[in-house]
Amino acid sequence: MPESAVVGPPLGQPEREPFGSRLAAAMAARGPLCVGIDPHPGLLADWGLNDDVAGLERFSLTVVEAVATLAAAVKPQVALYERHGSAGMAVLERTLAAASDAGVLSIADAKRGDIGSTMAAYADAWLRDGSSLVADSVTLSPYLGFESLRPALDLAAGCGRGVFVLALTSNPEGKSVQHVGGSESVARRIVEAAADENRRYAGALGSVGMGSVGLVVGATIGTALVDLGLDLNAVRGPILAPGLGAQGATPADLRATFGEAYPAVLATSSRGILAAGPTVAGLRSATEATRDGLLDG
Repeated sequence: MPESAVVGPPLGQPEREPFGSRLAAAMAARGPLCVGIDPHPGLLADWGLNDDVAGLERFSLTVVEAVATLAAAVKPQVALYERHGSAGMAVLERTLAAASDAGVLSIADAKRGDIGSTMAAYADAWLRDGSSLVADSVTLSPYLGFESLRPALDLAAGCGRGVFVLALTSNPEGKSVQHVGGSESVARRIVEAAADENRRYAGALGSVGMGSVGLVVGATIGTALVDLGLDLNAVRGPILAPGLGAQGATPADLRATFGEAYPAVLATSSRGILAAGPTVAGLRSATEATRDGLLDG
């Protein structure tokens, strides 16, 4: 299918409220914080856990227990489960199920991207009702062309789930792709495509407010939004902003970086909160402090 082709959303209403609406409600009720669940070997060791499946599960379920009532979402880093093989992926399944049972939204940080039937299979794994890996939303990579994500975009919309598409990342290498084109940059095309998706689905589903197609924009990108002339307000979707805390971004930096789009920003902290473990009380205290900093500005 040509990348320029216009494809409409699936017909009919999803059985559940759209992800964007559910996320907006969670951010209003609990604050704009997403807690990353990143079971790095070093963090497992700091918690006194072995770098094995048992340690992985203890770590993951403890984080969910601690933050489920305090954060708008949790974001397991899929690669850190994959490294443990099929047993690790089974722990991820249980972690996502625990998040659902606890009433906190989940973002599977899988960064999937491919074409045709392969992309459809990724969408089926992370977004289909009944899948053992199903999450409320998933991160996607658009660098085979935004339209290559069509199977995930349509499936998410049809079942009330969401996606976060990589747009501007904080790693220095990202500029070699995302900034190319200046005022007509690759990043600009991704931002505009996401905005088009949210307008299209909003019209078809009669929804208002926050859309379900979000973007990943690093919290430490500095002046890139201004330099590239990007309007995140026009996206009408959530902005997942990793980098709060241990990676150096502060709440003040977020407000300065995102400007008028700040109300749509879901700030992500991983190590800055996870380092407060292994106790539930320590994790809760760190989560509350991080969340309150975002609310106080």
